[in-house]
This record gives sequence, structure tokens and C-alpha cells, in this order.
Amino acid sequence: MATRKKTVAKRKGGLTVDDVREMALALPSTEERPSYGTPGFRVSDKLFARVLDDDSIVIKVDFDHREALLDSKPDMFKVTPHYQDWPMVIVRLRTVNRRLLQVLLQEAWRRCASAKVLKALEPAAAAPKRAVKKAPARKRSV
Repeated sequence: MATRKKTVAKRKGGLTVDDVREMALALPSTEERPSYGTPGFRVSDKLFARVLDDDSIVIKVDFDHREALLDSKPDMFKVTPHYQDWPMVIVRLRTVNRRLLQVLLQEAWRRCASAKVLKALEPAAAAPKRAVKKAPARKRSV
């Protein structure tokens, strides 16, 4: 009897705008507002990503990171003359994988989030601990 190999099928056509929306809105304090007629994603009133069309989005990155992305994966990333002087990179949704896009969105979000928003995310372990009184040491009888 032949054994069927279980495979995980990649969704044909790559990621969608709905996937981007889901990932972006999962980040704390993110709002979706139109930007140049398409959905834009903001934190602390700063745009960190926006949809260009059904096939691509633009994400905020620093210039060095953008150059590394363009050099390493030219099939996934591009820059048009319009974005040349801005710290943004265009991401092709058909070719980018979900994990990489999540990382890019998280980095862009963190770059734009206010100190207040970032501070609210600090783990509870980082909060100051309450002082605990120690019992006085007992004298030993000799």
C-alpha cells in the first residue's frame, strides 16, 4: 500500500492585502487609515506601512537595511524613483513569505511607535519589585 506524503501547499499568488492588514493590526496601538487612497497603517500617528496596490505594499525601513534587502532579494523588494529619497521599500506580496513580512512590519512599527507605546509593552518583570522585609537574623546560642 502506497503512503501518501503530506505536504503544505503554499497559497497560490503569495500574500494578500488582507494578510498584510491582519499582521499590521495585530501590532499594539495600530490604526488603519487611508493614505493616498489606499489602506495605511499607523502607530503614534506615524505611517509605518501602506498598500500600494493588490500586489505590493511599502514599508518603512532605514536606508542601510533597504539596500541590503534590494541586494539580497531583488525579486521581493524594489524602490521606484518616487521612494528613492525616503526610508521606504516596496515589497512584492507575490514573492515575500509571511515570516519575513511579519518581521519587517514589526521593525517598522517599532521605529514609529512613541516611547509611551513602547513603554507600555515592557514585560511586567521589568517593573520595579516591591521591597520584601527580611526577618532579623537570630542569634545562635553557644
